[in-house]
Amino acid sequence: MSPSRIKSISGTVVILVLLVFVLLRDGGGSGDQGSQGGRVSPTMTVKVVRAVDGDTAVVTLPDGSEDRVRYIGVDTPESVKPGTPVQCYAERASEFNHGAIDGRTVRLVLGDEQRDIYDRLLAYVYIGQRFLNAELIEGGYARSLTIPPNDRYAPLFKRLEREAGRDGTGLWGSCPGG
Repeated sequence: MSPSRIKSISGTVVILVLLVFVLLRDGGGSGDQGSQGGRVSPTMTVKVVRAVDGDTAVVTLPDGSEDRVRYIGVDTPESVKPGTPVQCYAERASEFNHGAIDGRTVRLVLGDEQRDIYDRLLAYVYIGQRFLNAELIEGGYARSLTIPPNDRYAPLFKRLEREAGRDGTGLWGSCPGG
């Protein structure tokens, strides 16, 4: 092979390697970096449009699009799930969430798995220094829910749940079976 042919092939290989690197870094090159379905920054500051229920909210992402966020590691009683009756303590959990976040700016830290089967963002939610996911469990508004790989705070959430149950806090003191 001639030296000029080797240079041409080498240049093509370099370009292909760079292209693969860019595509992998950008999550597949979908160009959808903030709207529903796309991979987004692992930490972001967003404006809350409104709470949906005790463990879900609608937010405005940095690119201006709206998305739903499901809080990692917590499960509040159902209040708006189609075909499911309103569960014990669901309205209180929803009221707490509305009061904590409606209209506020919050910081989301996304989980290792960023979306659930319903295409909601999966996140830990911070209001200033407050860790909302932990507050929901500590206040007896939610049970802990561990779904790997989003299990970074599972030991903390389990401990807070045990303490809330032991003390009869929230749903633990108000609902049959806690």
